Amino acid sequence: MNVYVTGPVIKRLREAKAMTQAELAEQIGVSSKAVSKWETARGLPDVSLLEPLSQALGVSVTELLSGAPVSNQNTACNMLRTKLHVCPVCGNILHATGEAVISCCGNPLPPLEAEDPDEDHRLQIEPVEDEQFLTVRHPMTKTHFLSFLAYVTSDRFQLVKLYPEGNAEARFSLRGAGYLYVCCNRHGLMKQKYPGPTRKPSQTDV
Repeated sequence: MNVYVTGPVIKRLREAKAMTQAELAEQIGVSSKAVSKWETARGLPDVSLLEPLSQALGVSVTELLSGAPVSNQNTACNMLRTKLHVCPVCGNILHATGEAVISCCGNPLPPLEAEDPDEDHRLQIEPVEDEQFLTVRHPMTKTHFLSFLAYVTSDRFQLVKLYPEGNAEARFSLRGAGYLYVCCNRHGLMKQKYPGPTRKPSQTDV
């Protein structure tokens, strides 16, 4: 738990508010001894105390968890800044359009680091009607499988969940250049550049 909230952060924020440990403790309904233990890394606040603690310290829960002030300067959200988080406990897939403090099942979730795909994880793309049919030559057993495929451009995000013993394939409406993601339960996240659909020659091109 100390990877998502630390004693030095609590102490710094408390001192910035010119509060004593006893005053902070009184505001959130704990003993001053508890606050002292948090600040000296001999204990951690319960999850249920994060919201009242952040209110008492005058910050958001996100700022409390990250230890850094948050300012909203994102005037034009770019989906290409996508970060994907996967919970190892329940398999929940969480999508953020940039840096974020995310947790699930009581655990902090760092974003998955995407790598270039090898041949076992490279997507094959085939036009089908007005969509693109994506396939991967990858096993889909109970112990080794792809968990999802995703498509990201500057203005959209699409994801298809896959399951063990299913097919490593999906249909997407690939409308523009962006990135394709493949997530393997053993080898992690793979990121493949997609240049956009090939334009068919028109009558004026002939």
